[in-house]
Amino acid sequence: MILNKCDESSIKICAEFLKNEKILILPTDTVYGFSGIVGKTDEKIRKIKGRAENKPFIQLIGKPEDIFLVTDDFIPRKLLSVWPGPLTIIVHKKENPMETVAVRCPGDEWLRRVIISSGSPIYSTSVNRSGFPVLSKIEEIKKEFEKDVDLIIDAGDSESSIPSTIVRLEGENIVVVRSGAVDVENIQ
Repeated sequence: MILNKCDESSIKICAEFLKNEKILILPTDTVYGFSGIVGKTDEKIRKIKGRAENKPFIQLIGKPEDIFLVTDDFIPRKLLSVWPGPLTIIVHKKENPMETVAVRCPGDEWLRRVIISSGSPIYSTSVNRSGFPVLSKIEEIKKEFEKDVDLIIDAGDSESSIPSTIVRLEGENIVVVRSGAVDVENIQ
């Protein structure tokens, strides 16, 4: 199924698909992503993408404060000041502090409303087969993945999109894992 992001029922439909553990391709504030409910759809997404089991997915949250449902780590105020936005923060999991998870609160209000309506954080990983370039043209995305996913939300091409910046915390230090849309050095 393909639905336009501007369709007034798109948020409700996406939330229902997510609640039913379906796999969606959603536009984000960076690039299109495969999405599904955290903890319930990772195997399906890995199969579609051809991604190794040891490589985790980013988790998207609906509100900045939701990061504290995931971690007990101290998050510097300067990082939280960028949210919602294209910054991913790697934190220690609340239920198992030996493990980490990458979390982002996306800048796109429509997407945050989808996440909140679904009642759960959702996975997001770029739309491409592992080892191949990220797809940014909606027609290419439809051609390649329409038969593999349950719903594609069409928001047009995302050619000029830059991926999120990914950081991790090492004590008081912020370490850039992947440079992207946010210049961490210039955050006030």
